[in-house]
Amino acid sequence: MLKHFFNPVLAPHPAGGWRATWHRIVFHHDTPAGLHFDIALIWIILASVAVTIADSVGAVHRSHSGLFYALEWGFTALFLVELVLRLLVLEKPMRYVRSALGVIDILAILPAFVSLVLPGSQYLLVVRLLRVLRIFRLLKLSTFLNEANVLVLALSRSSRKIGVFFFSILIVVTIFGSLMYVVEGPEHGFTSIPVAMYWAVVTVSTVGYGDVTPGTPLGQMVSSLLMLIGYSVIAVPTGIYAAEIAQTMKSAKLELDLRECGRCGLAGHFSDARYCRRCGERLDGG
Repeated sequence: MLKHFFNPVLAPHPAGGWRATWHRIVFHHDTPAGLHFDIALIWIILASVAVTIADSVGAVHRSHSGLFYALEWGFTALFLVELVLRLLVLEKPMRYVRSALGVIDILAILPAFVSLVLPGSQYLLVVRLLRVLRIFRLLKLSTFLNEANVLVLALSRSSRKIGVFFFSILIVVTIFGSLMYVVEGPEHGFTSIPVAMYWAVVTVSTVGYGDVTPGTPLGQMVSSLLMLIGYSVIAVPTGIYAAEIAQTMKSAKLELDLRECGRCGLAGHFSDARYCRRCGERLDGG
């Protein structure tokens, strides 16, 4: 699951030549050139995000708007060239475009062009920070993602139960919001049912902004009841997710086999594992 996110299987272009060379540099890190490329890419990503954040500060923007504008488009041009290069060296470029990393790469340049139509959307360029997830591959941490896979799988398995729960909460919010609109009315800030539903969401989530508050004894009683119901918002989804994690971990243990790594000797890998989760060595029969 997550290992395919960080290490998607992407074959080089069959033409070979310079495409094969650049495929090794762009998609691998086991050569000095590939390692330097990944490190430089991460620093450029961090620099582009820093520029976007700094540009959002009013005083800094007014004094350096021209510089920031040039830098943002410079970074966008670099990322666009990088994306084109990635597609040129692949046998099936659309497979990369449809992958999670490909979508992130596209999102890294898209806000700059959208800002030509919708001013201000360039600040969404901070999404480029997601590209730093490549550091998992660079630091060889992807071999330790089996534990993260358990969390993701548990969340996927519990999604229907949590969805039913939140649908029930939506019904409660709608009913209580409508009730408070009738009880309190516009004179106490409940100017419409949507506003009252907003108050109900804030109350049931135990956030309590205080921008809309009940002013009558009956309204305060209704509010108190909703606050008590609100504790289930934390308890129920947490219990569902915790139960699924326990079940997933139990299932994962049953899927372990007894193959040992030839390099470090670690045993107890997943049955579909191809590489050792400790050192990354290829497993026999993997």
